[in-house]
Amino acid sequence: MPKTRVVLADDHVILTQGLREILGNRVDVVACVRDGQSLLRAARDLRPDVIVTDISMPLLNGLDAIRNLKAEKIGAKVIVLTMHREASLAEEAFRAGVSGYVLKESASEELVDAIRTVADGHCYLTPLIAKDLLTILLNSPGEKEPGSLLTPRQREVLHLIAEGKTMKEVASVLNISPRTAESHKYEMMHAIGVQTTAELIQYGLRSGILADRSRSATAAD
Repeated sequence: MPKTRVVLADDHVILTQGLREILGNRVDVVACVRDGQSLLRAARDLRPDVIVTDISMPLLNGLDAIRNLKAEKIGAKVIVLTMHREASLAEEAFRAGVSGYVLKESASEELVDAIRTVADGHCYLTPLIAKDLLTILLNSPGEKEPGSLLTPRQREVLHLIAEGKTMKEVASVLNISPRTAESHKYEMMHAIGVQTTAELIQYGLRSGILADRSRSATAAD
């Protein structure tokens, strides 16, 4: 029986090396990438069965990369592997389309089972936050996903703006023209109803689009 083909995405090389050791020869790790844009390219080119990704990554965060993959109908199952225990973030991840959510602190015990579970077409949630997530779901049924006013491409642009990139640099990263990048920016500002770049970034933080940036500012993965 063929091994499950896996792509690992995390900007910490030591972590991905450790994950390879945890997984051993039980799966086929076809690529390790360090940012969201590289994750998209690897998924498109390699068509893995499962993607294991962090949330906080350069260029494009894990959740927005997942949204892009789903929009492109790339069928890989996705597991978020993160240090963040907030059940609200797990809720957003599942709404974005992930099939599994595992904490880094329990990766050695849970990751192999999580990969097997999602590869078989089921969902996996670490027991460490299951109760908290259930409480959220019961108390807020049908709640609209944060940041849903923006398209996946606009979310990419917003993330790069929040990293301090100029519009020319945003255009280069996304392989679009500077005029198109500017257009995305001003369409976002119009849709949200803000006037400045600072207000746009504040919206990203409040809505959860850039939530991983505020969390990772006070703690390293």
